[in-house]
Amino acid sequence: MLKFTAEHEWLKLEGDVATVGITTHAAEQLGDLVFVELPEVGSQLSKDGNAATVESVKAASDVYCPLDGEVIEVNQAIVDDPSIVNSDPQGAAWFFKLKLKNPADADALLDETAYQELIA
Repeated sequence: MLKFTAEHEWLKLEGDVATVGITTHAAEQLGDLVFVELPEVGSQLSKDGNAATVESVKAASDVYCPLDGEVIEVNQAIVDDPSIVNSDPQGAAWFFKLKLKNPADADALLDETAYQELIA
């Protein structure tokens, strides 16, 4: 099940683990990415806190943490080749996996229909 934030992050929920990335809309707005900085495994992140940084030919942007949790895995592939974020933002270009402090908090995030209405 995918959930979304108003800051253009997506989450794929599997039990108490959320795989997090940026939406196709965000990737299109940013343009060609040239740099990705991810959090360290073991980092404790807070909802709406800065989790990662992306730089495109246009600008640098922060990627926010959608929920409270601990980073348990990062996607080194997008650090090595940021263009993956442009080619497959909601698939191979996930940013990190977060062990959620309170998985029920995900219920408050946007579903796909609400996110599509937000960006329309």
